[in-house]
Amino acid sequence: MVATLQLLIFLVFMLAIFGLSVWALVDLLRRPASAFPAAGKRTKTFWGVIVGVATAIAFCSIPPPIGIAISPFFLSLLSAVAAIVYLVDVRPAVEPYTRRRPPSSGSSRGGW
Repeated sequence: MVATLQLLIFLVFMLAIFGLSVWALVDLLRRPASAFPAAGKRTKTFWGVIVGVATAIAFCSIPPPIGIAISPFFLSLLSAVAAIVYLVDVRPAVEPYTRRRPPSSGSSRGGW
């Protein structure tokens, strides 16, 4: 009973780390490469490698009912750290340099 509960908690924890890493990777891929140097951060390629490897490690850390669990636990914690550093430090710095389209509502003036 206790072992099953421990496995379930570990599974939820690893899925949360994987979800966090995927969120960081998707956000990174949506940002333009020119925004990173403009914000004073490392290049998009650098962060892409860091977050991509972190996502792969997080995927490989999911336990057997869903995943394969071939990487050690401490590596999954390092992948969580990489994703958190991107989301907390790099993402807010790059955000102002990301072009957003203006909302396309019917209330815009001008045009036809």
